[in-house]
Amino acid sequence: MARTVDCHAQSSSGESSWPATGDKALDLRARAAGAAVHLLTASGAVFGLFALSESAQHNWSAAFTWLGVALIVDGIDGPIARWINVKDALPRFSGARLDLVVDYLNYCFVPAFIVVESGLVSERWSALAAGLILISSLFHFADQDSKTHDGYFVGFPAIWNIICLYIFVLGLGQGLALLAIVVLALMTFVPITWPHPLRVAGWRFPTYGIAAAWLIAAAVGIHQGFPSSNAVKSVFVVVAIYVIIMGVMRAWLKDLHAGGEG
Repeated sequence: MARTVDCHAQSSSGESSWPATGDKALDLRARAAGAAVHLLTASGAVFGLFALSESAQHNWSAAFTWLGVALIVDGIDGPIARWINVKDALPRFSGARLDLVVDYLNYCFVPAFIVVESGLVSERWSALAAGLILISSLFHFADQDSKTHDGYFVGFPAIWNIICLYIFVLGLGQGLALLAIVVLALMTFVPITWPHPLRVAGWRFPTYGIAAAWLIAAAVGIHQGFPSSNAVKSVFVVVAIYVIIMGVMRAWLKDLHAGGEG
């Protein structure tokens, strides 16, 4: 996810792999390439619509398939945008704003709809659970300090599409599902760090491997249907533990470093 950082921005060095030139033909190519990247980002909204449609028909595997496609698009558009230097090619259009709108749809709104439609939470509490998802996520999206310099989110990063998939895969009961949603919504406002799987500075290569294993397990789980097999559940649990350990280790090392300086 690249919600709080302009994923379409120029690199910090001020340089771009895309050639800077006064040639009108090449400049036109640069603008066309920038527009193509924006369209790639915007396509996530279409995939979100497909996920919403499948959710309304209770086709949960299909719904999560489309959310998965949107997740992949969200993961690749930023690196492409930085390579092309979209910010300079199309300065009028903000890739960051576009990304925020699409992410809120796919990470928050569609999952909230799934909570209401699926019976993950009892009907008595489903509207409350969905409301917590939507409102807490808005505060996360509006938080200008929700990312650290080393690739961590501060507070729960509103990845409700992932949380809903966890609930489906693990087959959590309605009570546990509601508890998880309430706790994570409250964690939005707690300054505990959560690693970004693609941008975290430390443990980068193990994290890439863990993320790849999770993606494979997620694809298998979606294909199998819900709840998923014990093998898929095991991968999901191990990855969740790994993410928690990363956040705890970062806090511990930060405190240790601060103590050493003192």
